[in-house]
Amino acid sequence: MTAGGSSRYGAGEVRSTHWRAERLNSPNPLWGSNGVSFGPDGRLYVAQFLAGKISAVDPATGDVEVVVPMDSPVESPDDLAFGADGSMYIADLVPGRVWRRGPQGEYTLVSEEVRVPNGITCVGDRLFVNEMKMNGRLLELFPEGGDPVVLTDGLAFGNAMQLGPDGCLYYPHMISRQVWRIPPDGGVPEVVAEDVHDPVAVRFDLGGVLNVLSRGPEGIVTRVDLHGTGSRSLITSGVTGLDNAAFDAENRMFVSSFASGGITELRPDGRTRAIVPRGLDGPYGVTIDLGGTVYAADHYRVARPAQPDESGSGDVTTEILQPFFHGITADGDLLHTTSQFGTVQTYDPAAGTTRLRANGLNQPLGIATRADGALVVAETGAGRVVAIDGTDTVTVLAEGLDHPVDVTFDAEQRCYVSDDRRGAILRLDDGEAVPVAEGLGAPQGLAAHGDELFTVDTEHRRLWSVSLTTGAARVEAESLAVGIPPGTARRPAPSLFTHHIPGLAHRFAGLTAAPDGSLLLSSNGEGTVVRLSPARSNT
Repeated sequence: MTAGGSSRYGAGEVRSTHWRAERLNSPNPLWGSNGVSFGPDGRLYVAQFLAGKISAVDPATGDVEVVVPMDSPVESPDDLAFGADGSMYIADLVPGRVWRRGPQGEYTLVSEEVRVPNGITCVGDRLFVNEMKMNGRLLELFPEGGDPVVLTDGLAFGNAMQLGPDGCLYYPHMISRQVWRIPPDGGVPEVVAEDVHDPVAVRFDLGGVLNVLSRGPEGIVTRVDLHGTGSRSLITSGVTGLDNAAFDAENRMFVSSFASGGITELRPDGRTRAIVPRGLDGPYGVTIDLGGTVYAADHYRVARPAQPDESGSGDVTTEILQPFFHGITADGDLLHTTSQFGTVQTYDPAAGTTRLRANGLNQPLGIATRADGALVVAETGAGRVVAIDGTDTVTVLAEGLDHPVDVTFDAEQRCYVSDDRRGAILRLDDGEAVPVAEGLGAPQGLAAHGDELFTVDTEHRRLWSVSLTTGAARVEAESLAVGIPPGTARRPAPSLFTHHIPGLAHRFAGLTAAPDGSLLLSSNGEGTVVRLSPARSNT
């Protein structure tokens, strides 16, 4: 395949005698990048919330090594810090745990009493963590035992924090656009900066200047000279969805992105240098509009993978930064999307507007447009398929299904559903689910073209075709980079919600058919969209 690069997946190339595979963008080495901190060995350690793993990055070469794998006890690391003895402390957000990983690699549970732990920092041998929720707390934890001490509460979504040069802990209130501080021994918290652009992290450089990162699309960093003139200045990095930052011994700033992963050096004048390239966190669903533009639902955004240039590398452009996108389908000039956290929306790229179509659904995922304009959605968590008409009225088309994941229509407007627990493709006949093909592993993404159905089997990493005339099923391609990496032990599905806020969405490998007969695959194991074109022998 073209558009090569370092892959987080570690699998071989797509194998097929029927299709030619081409990446539309380069693989993303990091599955999103969240909390970052320099370790005792001089490498930058990167928490990857969506993957459930932590990697170490060599800032000189960009080499990435997995240190905390996806099948470790840690489920959803969002931030990390190092203690004086070299121990790594990890905020495991969704299950509400704080871990210690010792210098020899052993894991110890520090606390299960922190709700939605996120920002974490060490001050010598002392450990502090805050909560990413309304009325969140900032606590001191004691790795050797002892009850947590609450320094303060009332945080409006806490996040990355750090000890300042004055000896106080500085932390953001993400919702109220403020930065606060409090002495580590307790006291009265104090606001030190207001009206800060979408603050997600606070970091001091070696000169004592406060840098406040924005989680917005422009990649803004607000520099505040708190202990000097008090002046403010803005740096616009262009790194969409900044998450965290760390300064090295030479005062170079390295930033992460929850929206696109990667590690980027950000210079004081706004110039950037990629250390680890950014890309797609997922992707989840994928679609193509009538003009040939490909869109990927990438959890925190809708993104457009670019065609590879002459060097073979492909880039990704953010269409809209907004949580959360999982299923997607193009409909004329509109994009219809689902979120596993319960919503269905319609986005107008030209106007930049979003319309809520349904709310409170149980894990809606795959979505397709019916000929009459209705949206048909696989409501995965409820075992249903529903339709949403032009007045946003929701009607149940079929229920009692096991785990419906995706939906599609053939040329005669018959509706088909993939079920990854049953290992089957089903046709809906007057509300009844009739098996069309079974024994397909874990079929997720589903597409129809001509007289064939195609589906992505994430269990065996295969592309299947099913003839609508004979019912015969055939393996079209193998060794797809979908699902969890080979050799990774499976663990229970993560919680969708934690303390009334979104937790971890389940992975989804989408599929769509282009008008020219090619297929677009969400290669979610490596962070690419792959175009599968019929091989010449088939044309």
